[in-house]
Amino acid sequence: DLKKVPGNVPPDIVKLDLSNNKIRQLRAKEFEDVSELKILNLNSNGLAYIDPAAFSGLSNLEELDLSNNSLKNFDYGVLEDLYFLKILWLRENPWRCDYNIHYLFYWLKHHYNVHYNGLECKMPEEYKGWSVGKYVRSYYEECPKDKLPIYPENFDLDKDDEEWERHKESVQTVKKHGVIVTVIG
Repeated sequence: DLKKVPGNVPPDIVKLDLSNNKIRQLRAKEFEDVSELKILNLNSNGLAYIDPAAFSGLSNLEELDLSNNSLKNFDYGVLEDLYFLKILWLRENPWRCDYNIHYLFYWLKHHYNVHYNGLECKMPEEYKGWSVGKYVRSYYEECPKDKLPIYPENFDLDKDDEEWERHKESVQTVKKHGVIVTVIG
């Protein structure tokens, strides 16, 4: 029945299981004194908010279980200190597919060595059941293509997303680099 992360955790601990408690939020520098931690289980806490600096100091963390909580998105910076993360459990959270989910999606795409699961839209109703990757691609499809700085044809595709493959084939390839010089005189 813990409501917060205990402060008396031994500094040399490598595995910490705080699952099945009542930790609703993680404050800044919550794990600052346990820098050797490799596995952190926060499963089934009702966790709804993680401060962007909550995982500060966890540079050795390899596995993080955030499944079965109340997370809707991550604020920018939440995952930045997790340099050696290999596994991220995200299932059974009510992920909200709106602009705020983009940070988590892009962080995972840029940290391709991190294996994750459970990143599925639960709300709003129109995106329920979609993978977050499919939602992010659809977000950019609605933008005029000549206004996009980087068109989402560069995104990694979900293996089962044949619809996106067909759409991508129908889009004209735009020259990515070029210089326009205007001489006046």
